[in-house]
Amino acid sequence: MTESPEEPLLSIIIPAYNEENRLPASLEQVAAFVAAQSYAIEVIIVDNNSIDRTAEIAGQFAAEHPYARVLTEPRKGKGMAVRTGILDGRGEYLIFCDADFSMPVEEIGKFVPPALSNYDVAIASREAPGAQRIGEPEYRHLMGRIFNLIVRIIAIPGIQDTQCGFKAFRREVAQVVFPLLTIGGWGFDVEVLFVSKQYGYKLIEVPISWYHKSQSRVSPMTDSAKMVWDVLRVRWNGLRGVYRRGES
Repeated sequence: MTESPEEPLLSIIIPAYNEENRLPASLEQVAAFVAAQSYAIEVIIVDNNSIDRTAEIAGQFAAEHPYARVLTEPRKGKGMAVRTGILDGRGEYLIFCDADFSMPVEEIGKFVPPALSNYDVAIASREAPGAQRIGEPEYRHLMGRIFNLIVRIIAIPGIQDTQCGFKAFRREVAQVVFPLLTIGGWGFDVEVLFVSKQYGYKLIEVPISWYHKSQSRVSPMTDSAKMVWDVLRVRWNGLRGVYRRGES
């Protein structure tokens, strides 16, 4: 890989909360992906107030790979961890990825040139034509579609999959959108897309292959209720002008 630490083409942000079991395998896949690319990449692991060995594992990876570093976000919530990593990223393109890599790491190549360049925000989609969902229980898929219908009615019409944990941003766009975010929990995905659309940025869905992981942290009942509440908060924030620059 060509080293260019000052100006990486891509920043990969991995939020991690108590991921000591899944993180080693995921980071091994990331290392293999980085080594196979001809362009410069940085990897940012954001430890989200973990109480297990997540920080230790991430720190060891960073010590062995010069392109990687570890940040700490003491405020709980995936949204806060992603926000910290994105705003610290130096890449021309920035993508955040769930620590379990339910989307195969090779799919990251779909979000950067030459495969893709004419976008402001590109989100991995399990619903776009050509996407594959592997191993997902039918009840979880149904719940996801119901939630997406709520999102489309209340906040973001036209987007078929807001919750897939892989999203890419041009750096200039991220620097506008992410400082305005307020939600730390699972609803932050809706918020970041809502704000992006408010500012007129070009948003596209990229079909991916996605593998259901049985250790998912999402509780179908409890977290679904919280996410619906977050969608309402996003819509209300929009009506109140919270997302105008200088007023968040």
